[in-house]
Amino acid sequence: MDLGLKNRVVAVTGGARGIGKAIALEFAREGANVGLLDIFDEGLAQTVKEIEAMGVKAFGLHCDVGDHEAVNASFAKLSAELGPVTVLVNSAAVLDNVSKIEIMDQGRWERDLRVNLTGVFNCVRGALPTMQSEQWGRIVSISSVAGVLGGFGQAGYSATKSALLGLMKTVALEQGRYNITANVVFPGIIATEMFQFMRDDMKERIRKRIIFKKEGEPADIAWAVVFLCSEKARYITGVALDLSAGITLFTF
Repeated sequence: MDLGLKNRVVAVTGGARGIGKAIALEFAREGANVGLLDIFDEGLAQTVKEIEAMGVKAFGLHCDVGDHEAVNASFAKLSAELGPVTVLVNSAAVLDNVSKIEIMDQGRWERDLRVNLTGVFNCVRGALPTMQSEQWGRIVSISSVAGVLGGFGQAGYSATKSALLGLMKTVALEQGRYNITANVVFPGIIATEMFQFMRDDMKERIRKRIIFKKEGEPADIAWAVVFLCSEKARYITGVALDLSAGITLFTF
């Protein structure tokens, strides 16, 4: 199926590893040119190399998405290197603030907000001028099942991931006149580094909540994201797509 993404320029935040990397590689398979924005330099050059091996262009930039000036400069560089950015995937996030609310460090709470929410806001604003001028755009933000269910000890992470839905719905409402769509996906438990570092007993307890009794792969999220950014999804906007494999379903 031709998704109409060949030669499109895609910006993926958090694209050096994990779900972000899987998304970047899947866009490359569809013939898109990919720009990667990540604060972690480790893996950035390797991901660029893997994308270029597919015969498309790639460009990696160190970028703190919480810094609006750095974001604006990064989007200007991506456009200069690859062409007009018309697809944005917000995958960059932090989850290192695990503690109950009454003892949660104020600075870490603010870091969650800065990266997970303000970072998305900054990147949307950085990408919109080009999308508006091109009269075409796709924006997908990676939320989390924690944004639907909450997460014990994850007040900052859960709050920011939930807030992405309201933000993307607002972007969908405001930008539809420019043929720009904005959507959210809610991944469940995915086989990333974060999951692999959990204790084995905790992994098994989590797997029992999943209908398929196993964690997903980053590619499972990437396929859905790439479709939402395609021409085939032109009538889908303001939507929250649950990719949790049933974790959010009520069971006795």
